[in-house]
Amino acid sequence: MSDTLDALRIAGDDKAAPGAAGPRRRRRKRWPYVLALLAAAGVLAYALSPRSFVVEAATVSLAYPSRTVTQLTASGYIVAQRKASLATKATAQLVWLGVEEGSRVKKGDILARLESADVEAAQQQARHDLEAARYQIASAEAELVDARLHYARMKKLVAGDYVARSEHDAAKARQDKAEAALAEARANLSARASALRQAEAQRSYTDLEAPFDAVVLTKNADVGDIISPLGASSTSKAAVVTIADMASLAAEVDVSEASLHLVAAGEPCEILLDAIPSERFPGTVHMIVPTADRTKATVLVKVRFDSLDPRVLPEMSAKVAFLSRPLGDDERTPRVAVPGAAVVDRDGRTAVFVIKDGKAVLTPVTLGETLGDMRAVTSGVETGWRVVLSPPEKLRSGDAVTLAEG
Repeated sequence: MSDTLDALRIAGDDKAAPGAAGPRRRRRKRWPYVLALLAAAGVLAYALSPRSFVVEAATVSLAYPSRTVTQLTASGYIVAQRKASLATKATAQLVWLGVEEGSRVKKGDILARLESADVEAAQQQARHDLEAARYQIASAEAELVDARLHYARMKKLVAGDYVARSEHDAAKARQDKAEAALAEARANLSARASALRQAEAQRSYTDLEAPFDAVVLTKNADVGDIISPLGASSTSKAAVVTIADMASLAAEVDVSEASLHLVAAGEPCEILLDAIPSERFPGTVHMIVPTADRTKATVLVKVRFDSLDPRVLPEMSAKVAFLSRPLGDDERTPRVAVPGAAVVDRDGRTAVFVIKDGKAVLTPVTLGETLGDMRAVTSGVETGWRVVLSPPEKLRSGDAVTLAEG
């Protein structure tokens, strides 16, 4: 056993053998090459690996050619130029209401009725009084005829001294009295006729009629409420309904005094509604109200619609673009557009970086006309896509992107 272990033991002389140093030197010479290769691989992997950029983004949207001829924009609201709150001169209880919000009414339609028993009784009494006055006239006329005949006889008799002069004078006085009674009866008839007209007017106050063709905007009272012309108490209502002529809708916007020189009556406009963002409505400046608001340093401008849309409602928020010239038919169609700052020239191609799944994808596009700070795009992108604004020079397709906050 000990002989075997001795045979396996390396002698000290063998360690120092000259031939043993050759493999170690070769291994030492290989290490610099390995390190250089690893470093090159690391640099190449870094260069080819996706990077991350913080960028700003915008949405591909529809832009109108009118942007290029817009001189000024102003904000305001849609307002009905003919509007009324229907009330009454009488104080009474509301007993019938025939409309609700959104009801369309014609001029002369009865919208509501108030309690009218007392005014109807007064009207009936005035009618009877008028009838009685007519009978009084008939009686006075008959009396006058008889008095004139009697006076004529007395004149003949007194001329022949057949009667006393006093009887002649009495006949004359009776005739004068009959004439006065007839005049009084006729005046009384006129007064009774006026009283009847007043009673009829009082009766008409209990019926609320539409003064023009309109749409009911609000219902301010319900059946059972007390309607008073002055709203004298906390429980009474001054108006029953509010109506508006929808054909009179116009946009009312505030224009700064400093920009008023850009606005003139009759010039073309486009009306934009927050409620209908996909459309623009052609309009015309109708009126510049001849007074300014000193608190805001603005002037009210009214813009009429060239053609009304049933979707347009009073009190909608509106913006008005004042144009330098009328638009052609081909300029009323929106174009797919991107901000000019999103367009880049890479490898001889016009393109934008589209953000998909958190990465920037270089997408070639075909550009159209310039629309202000936007560029029309005829192919390559669709509305709703997100694109990178002012892409960094080092940004490449496939790089990760994070949207800047704020």
